[in-house]
Amino acid sequence: MAETSVAHFQNDKGVDVIEVGVKEFMCCGASAPYDHPHVFLDMGSDNEIVCPYCSTVYRHAKDLKASETRPHGCTFEDAA
Repeated sequence: MAETSVAHFQNDKGVDVIEVGVKEFMCCGASAPYDHPHVFLDMGSDNEIVCPYCSTVYRHAKDLKASETRPHGCTFEDAA
């Protein structure tokens, strides 16, 4: 079993930029039914990446934990 899981983020707030504490994660778009295919994004050596589906800019922030976002509340919560 894996020791870590991949963070999932969403943009229900419709903001242009979400700062995250990880460089590898999944973007889900917004909450269903406004989501898009969950796409894995990897910033590599860069400090930001744009989701090809929803155009949200994700920017790495070293001061945030893996489950934190700025603005607050952009972490994906599975309703199931």
